[in-house]
Amino acid sequence: MNSASSVLPRERIVVALREAAKNGQPALIAFLTAGFPSREQFRAHLSAIASEADVVEIGVPFSDPMADGVTIQRASEQALRAGVTLEWILEELAAMRLETPLLLMSYFNPLLSYGLARLVAEAAQVGVCGFIVPDLPFDESEEFRALTVLQGLALVQMVTPVTAPERLIKLAGASQGFVYAVTMTGTTGNTAAAPKDIADYLERVRAAARVPVCAGFGIRSREQIEALRGLVDGVIVGSALVEVLERGESPQAWLAALRPARR
Repeated sequence: MNSASSVLPRERIVVALREAAKNGQPALIAFLTAGFPSREQFRAHLSAIASEADVVEIGVPFSDPMADGVTIQRASEQALRAGVTLEWILEELAAMRLETPLLLMSYFNPLLSYGLARLVAEAAQVGVCGFIVPDLPFDESEEFRALTVLQGLALVQMVTPVTAPERLIKLAGASQGFVYAVTMTGTTGNTAAAPKDIADYLERVRAAARVPVCAGFGIRSREQIEALRGLVDGVIVGSALVEVLERGESPQAWLAALRPARR
C-alpha cells in the first residue's frame, strides 16, 4: 500500500496499535459513551481523547448493557435520556472526520434495528474502522461479518480467561483489528485482581492471534499497564475514563498520565 487512503479501515487499527507499541509500552485504546456526560460535549471530548489515544472505542448507549458495570450503565442511561441514537452518532462522526481509528462498541439490538447493511456502509463512510459487539456470538455473526468484510471493517472478537482452549484459538484467529482479551470474569469496571495465570492466558491468546492483542476490563492505572508490558500489544481503558468525564476533568491529561509522553 502506497498511501494511507489505500489501507483498509480494519488495517488502520492494526497499524496504529503496532506503531504505538514499538516503544515497548502497550498502545492505548480509550472508551467513551457517546453523548455522555452531555451531547453538547461529545465532539470536544472525542477530539481530546483521540488526540492522546491510539484507537478510540465509542460506546453506543443501550438500555441493557449486560457486559458493563455500573459506571457505563449509568452513562448509557443518561445518554439515552438525552436522546443519543446511533443515527446521531454517525452524523456527529461525519461532521468531525477524525484521523484516529474509531470503533463502535454496541450491543446487537441497536445495530439490527438500524439495518445492518445500511449501518456498515454509513459507518465506513464516516471513518469507523470496525465494531465490537459483546452479545453477538461468533457462531451467529456470519451475516454481519460478511457485511463488514465488504467494507473492509473489523469485527473484533472477545476472549476471556475461561474461554475453552479450542474456542479461544477459533476466536483469536478470526478476530480483526485486534483481539479483545478480557483479563477477568465479570463486567467492565470490576476492580478485582486479574487471575494469577494471566501471563499464560495472554500468551495463548497471542499465539492464536493474527492481529494485535489488547487487554481490557478493570484497567485503571499506570501500574496495571506497566504490569502488562510485554504481555499485550495494547490496553483498553473504559469505566475509569468515563468517570473522568463525569467529574469534568481533562480526559487528555488523564490518558497522557497513563504512559510516557508521546513522541
